[in-house]
Amino acid sequence: MVSIKRTSSDDFDFRHLVKLLDADLAIRDGKDHSFFSQYNKLDSIKHVVVAYFDNLPAGCGAIKQYDDETMEVKRMFVKPEFRGKGVARAVLTELEKWTAELGYSFCILETGKKQPEAISLYKTSGFELIPNYGQYEKVVTSVCMKKRVTH
Repeated sequence: MVSIKRTSSDDFDFRHLVKLLDADLAIRDGKDHSFFSQYNKLDSIKHVVVAYFDNLPAGCGAIKQYDDETMEVKRMFVKPEFRGKGVARAVLTELEKWTAELGYSFCILETGKKQPEAISLYKTSGFELIPNYGQYEKVVTSVCMKKRVTH
């Protein structure tokens, strides 16, 4: 069973999960990892979700303000042993709900072409492909997406 905790980037379980995420991304991104990691600092993230499966930390995600209408989904990760159990969808749903509660209208995100499972999750959750934004604008390995949330 999945349970969700809202917290901040100071959370111990979140920081541990992010270390695992970064190790996974270092492999997937290869030589491009240092470019992406510069945009994933934890100090500016105030809205964090940690998912627990049978009381064990299983996954995480976060949102941070992109502009006056939009929150950016960051640091999505599920430990391999908990994948396929609804953890990622629960985290994403909670992040969308929190975005709406905070008065924002959209969620945007960037993921990589080497993360097909993430792309599939976002598409089946109602995210649509958009032109790459911001620092990802000319990055050919990036995939950017957007979804309207209700508030």
